[in-house]
Amino acid sequence: MMLSFLQLNGSHHDVGVALGQFGAQALHHYAKTSPAWQHVMAFRDHSLVKHMQQQVQAQHPDYWAELQGLAQGLEMPLADVFTWNCRGDLWAWAPDGCTTIQKPGAPNRLAHNEDGDPLFAGYCAMVHIQTESDPGFTAFVYPGSLPGHTFGANAAGLCMTVNNLRTLHAQAGLPRMVVTRAMIGMPNLADALRYVQSVKPAGGFHVTLGQANQRHLVSVEFSHRQCSLIELNEASGHANHMIHAAMQHQPQIVTGSSGFRQIRLEQCLQAHADIEPLEILFDTKTAEFPVFRADPADPDQENTLASAHFEVGTDALQWQVHQGQCFEPVYWFKNDQLMTPDVKATNACNMATNP
Repeated sequence: MMLSFLQLNGSHHDVGVALGQFGAQALHHYAKTSPAWQHVMAFRDHSLVKHMQQQVQAQHPDYWAELQGLAQGLEMPLADVFTWNCRGDLWAWAPDGCTTIQKPGAPNRLAHNEDGDPLFAGYCAMVHIQTESDPGFTAFVYPGSLPGHTFGANAAGLCMTVNNLRTLHAQAGLPRMVVTRAMIGMPNLADALRYVQSVKPAGGFHVTLGQANQRHLVSVEFSHRQCSLIELNEASGHANHMIHAAMQHQPQIVTGSSGFRQIRLEQCLQAHADIEPLEILFDTKTAEFPVFRADPADPDQENTLASAHFEVGTDALQWQVHQGQCFEPVYWFKNDQLMTPDVKATNACNMATNP
């Protein structure tokens, strides 16, 4: 099933309502059937959740309105919806993964596998959002979640990919999904970097950022304790655990999949300097822990739900969204704008071969 495309305009509350209505059927079913949902809901009345709510209300009232609208559209209690949007801060084993390839050059290239709970397969979407306070942006969204914690780009030519970090010992602060929601709404790369260095998040993420007309891709790892920024000068990859020298001492969980994917990314980049980023993202050579993940019995309970490839040029950002191990895109974008969705792409794709 091809990803839906949504076009949403209005206030933050209006956008939240529309996102909730889109995801309601899927999330109601998920709440009844998912062990992950039940585990996260056990934190609903925790003091940490209450503090995070206060932080969002005080620092980002627009995103609090978005969450209120999301709960309204989902027809679910706000406490449940907010707690779900804090899942990675509260529980290191939340089913969020992802893999990113970063290739500086002319143009800079950035590619990403969005790995999430397979129960959401077929129920996610690409969504273009225009509110009164944000530049327009387009991002991959999950049912019941704020936009901005996956991959996407905004009208200023700023693109972003986000990888889960299974950080331990989270503390009171802003939910990490609110931090990245704010980042995708920034007018430029410099502001996004200043913002992420200035806030105190509860949990952690890895974010790769690029912008048209900017020389560097920037790799960011943040946790409650620290934020590390690296300007990338050579091809590299990231498989959802902290690898920056400044962050490696931070307490975290590195799963078998995360560890083996990181090794495989480095092998591919070292062996094939000119390899296409999507070839790496579609790799399945390590059968037990492949880069492209489609096994319903995946050990981390994550599957690749979509992939993205960004070319960050001197005058514009152009990017595509892919499904399956398919080199033919299903959507094309320039900055945040949809260019030519090809509904026939899934019938014409070529399967990737392992390098």
